[in-house]
Amino acid sequence: MIFKVAILAILRNKTRALLTCLGIIVGIAAVIAVLAIGKGASTMMLNEISSMGNNLMMVFPDRNRQGAVRTGMGSGQTMTAGDAEAIRKELGYLVKYVSPAVNVNSQLIRQNKNWSCRISGVSSDMPDVRNWQVGEGRFFSEDEERNYSRVCVIGTTVQGQLFDDEENPIGQTIRIGAMPFKVVGVLASKGANGWGQDQDDTVMAPYTTVGRVLQRSKFRSINMMNLSLVNMDDVEEATREVSALLRQRHNLPDYQDDDFEIRDTKEIMATMGSVSSLMTILLTAVAAISLLVGGIGIMNIMLVSVTERIKEIGLRMAIGATPFMILSQFVIEAVVLSTVGGAIGVGVGIFTAHMIGEINHWPIMIEVSSALYSFLFSAFVGMFFGFYPAYRASKLNPIDCLRYE
Repeated sequence: MIFKVAILAILRNKTRALLTCLGIIVGIAAVIAVLAIGKGASTMMLNEISSMGNNLMMVFPDRNRQGAVRTGMGSGQTMTAGDAEAIRKELGYLVKYVSPAVNVNSQLIRQNKNWSCRISGVSSDMPDVRNWQVGEGRFFSEDEERNYSRVCVIGTTVQGQLFDDEENPIGQTIRIGAMPFKVVGVLASKGANGWGQDQDDTVMAPYTTVGRVLQRSKFRSINMMNLSLVNMDDVEEATREVSALLRQRHNLPDYQDDDFEIRDTKEIMATMGSVSSLMTILLTAVAAISLLVGGIGIMNIMLVSVTERIKEIGLRMAIGATPFMILSQFVIEAVVLSTVGGAIGVGVGIFTAHMIGEINHWPIMIEVSSALYSFLFSAFVGMFFGFYPAYRASKLNPIDCLRYE
């Protein structure tokens, strides 16, 4: 009976009820959308980092210094292919695959077509290091790497720029700069990474060939090393052992800093995870403030409702309604408003999250628990903020209420 009276009281002022629910709707929708987008973004970043390679660790030579200015990572000349070979031989129990890397930017030319991109000089271990399959043809072999063969594997973007749709690039010759290279394979498409870079816009060739033919370098210096660890749980031990081996090979005394830098995906994951968690917390805090404002709105509207219905309250008390009944009626009204607003907010939040995901091509992950907790929280907000107006109504004197004008 009390519940029916509360519902009828709400339906008498539909516009006011809608405006009362609005704050809760916005708050709950914001919470649902933020959590869904945040969870999806975290998953996307983890997938992007995983796509970088299997248990990947990267070693860069020290940065070049020009006075007080340091240039970009990997710009130094302190690391050679011999370092990679030493790691492969001496640390095989920790490091499964090793790929030195030499990078150059060059023009690709085939017949009347040309395209500019980065040429990555890598080893034959690179597909295993980066977990990158070959879609057509094959990857170059260790013998081709050792013999400075002019062979290459291209990404699908490069294939689209240099070859017609029906044309098979395998066995065809392209020029990198002025040098002819034979295409032996096409890499499976990976698409853009989390930073918007097209991973398929690449050409991979033996690092030995790139260093001698394209860089025209007489030295064996490399721009970086990609290491695939046997087990990512051993990353700290691997970091210590790689560092010790490189310091020994580079004849660095104890007082001198490393002339190389080591990075691993675990470190990148931790950093990006912290940033993602911080952003989710900040956005959730903003959404929680919206819920608080919505709760305050419920309390204000209920106080106004109590004031407008003083005569009704007095009449109900005069015919036998107890203070508990009056308290229950107004609490029920507040809870119904907030739960209805919460249910609508959950729907709006899910719809908004999916729309944002569709527009920006982001993955969206909506957890049932977050929707359920948000809904329950909206009911709690209604009960919490509706209690004071209900308590105030239950303490009114029926005689004063009937005299009220």
